[in-house]
Amino acid sequence: MASIFSRIVNGDIPCYKIAEDDRFFAFLDINPLAKGHTLVIPKREIDYLFDLPEEELAAMMVFARKIALVIGKVIPCKRVGVAVIGLEVPHAHIHLVPINDIYDIDFKRPKLKFTQDEFLAIAESIRTGF
Repeated sequence: MASIFSRIVNGDIPCYKIAEDDRFFAFLDINPLAKGHTLVIPKREIDYLFDLPEEELAAMMVFARKIALVIGKVIPCKRVGVAVIGLEVPHAHIHLVPINDIYDIDFKRPKLKFTQDEFLAIAESIRTGF
């Protein structure tokens, strides 16, 4: 059975898309730690990030970097933190989280709640930053 992320890529489940190319897809996390918290995934379903071939992993990081740089411009923060947890969804993914403090990327923290309109506005602000 396809992972929830594969179903998002295929358009079976809606998302707040940020960017995509032929190999990678980025969208807002719907349970964010911070405004602008974005997930970057390979379109190809593979469970563990470090099982990706070196070239594909490197390309994914370059793709994520482009998005992180835009997030840092449009979302007030000191940095865009990067986290790879990989336990909650069996599909390789990178979290890009705007942070001002080291504890801002603690996944035990309560998740933020946004309305659909707020998610749409956040996604649009990041997309237009490209």
